[in-house]
This record gives sequence, C-alpha cells and structure tokens, in this order.
Amino acid sequence: MNDWTTSHDRVLAQRNAEGWMFLIEAARDLRTTGAIAPSGTALARALTEPVRAQAPRPLAVLEAGAGTGPVTRALIPQLSRGSRLDIVEANPRFAARLRHLVTTHPHLAARPAQVTVHQTYVEQLDTDQRYDVIVSGLPLTNFTPVQVERIMARYLELLHPGGTLTYFAYLGTRKARALTASRAEARRHAAVDEIMAAYQRTYATGRWTVWANLPPACVWHLQRPLVSAERPEPQFDGARR
Repeated sequence: MNDWTTSHDRVLAQRNAEGWMFLIEAARDLRTTGAIAPSGTALARALTEPVRAQAPRPLAVLEAGAGTGPVTRALIPQLSRGSRLDIVEANPRFAARLRHLVTTHPHLAARPAQVTVHQTYVEQLDTDQRYDVIVSGLPLTNFTPVQVERIMARYLELLHPGGTLTYFAYLGTRKARALTASRAEARRHAAVDEIMAAYQRTYATGRWTVWANLPPACVWHLQRPLVSAERPEPQFDGARR
C-alpha cells in the first residue's frame, strides 16, 4: 500500500511539474508549444494506437513535437525488441527533459540505444531512416500554411509505403479564433484547415474524437499509399522561421 501511494504521489508530482513547464513554455512561444497543457492519457493512447496494433512486430517509429513526453511515455512500453523510436523536439528545454526521460525509463534500462532524442525541426531531421509510424504532436494550426505544407510533405517522405501518420487537432479552435483573432489570423487558420482537409481526403484511414482531454481533440490516422498517390497541391510558398 505504501509503495502504491508513493508511486501514485510521484506520478501526480510529475504531472504537476509538466503542467507548469508547459505553461511557462506556452508563455514563451505559444506558436511552437501549441497548448497550455500536455496531452492527456486518453489522447496519448489514441495517438499511439497504430504502434499497439502492429505489435509485436519490430517497428521504426518517429515522434515529432514530443513536448514534455506524455505521448513518449505511452510509446516506450509498446516498443518490441528490435523496434526503434526517434524523437524530434525543437524546444531545447523540452528536449533536455526528454533525454532525461529516456535515460531513466525502466523499460529502456537494458536497451538505451533503442530511443534517440533529436533537438531539431522535423523538416531538418538528417536521416535516411523510413518509418512505419509517425506520431505528430506538432501544433499545425499554429503554423503558417507554408510551414504546414512542408511538414506534411516531410512526413510523407519519411514514411514507408503503407506507413501511418497519426496526429491531432483541438476541437473548436477555428470558431474560437474567428471570434477572438484578427482577420489575418482567422484567414491563416482557415487556410491551414483547408490544407489538412485535402490531406485527409487523400490519405485518411480513421478519425476519432477524444473528449477526455483538455481541450477535447480529434485524432486522425493518415496512411501513405503502397503505390504513389498524387499529393494535394501546395498553395503557398515561403520559409519556416
């Protein structure tokens, strides 16, 4: 009983610390942090479902925009022997926390090289690896249309044919921004929604609503075809800053 209580208290303390860290980073730059709270357990489970569905087959998995690691912690126990997880996180404070998580996680004690943290943008990830599953935690609706096009193109490039991209979007953000944001910001958000809708029409294999999250979110699974499909046409040009 004491062991369970100690473990439970430790988990609660960790979640509280992550919540405060997320708030601090959101205050620094909401565009790259994307939210004011880490992903909840239900959202993390929905995002990692493609990995569980293919266990125990060895998989190459990429997590982009891992933040403080709530989805990472859901991913690691699902990694079968022979699987590999690459984590991409551009925020240096989040990346340092993720490295600590990897070096101290009990599931990785006998195989620490199974998981690698890369402090970079996913578009700039220098790798020849192709992935069976990509789990995206990037706040796509906070980016410009150009950035979203480049991120999505990179995801498809990094996936094996038949591989799955899983990502989420918070519910109601477009309506909220229409009420509170400038016209330019509302147009930017609408343009990103249109880009993602084109990818969903072309590649989507599933959609789930996760109400048990703050805020509620929609999880999408997209699949790269075994035979090359025509990608949605890019509508913008520019550079990610």
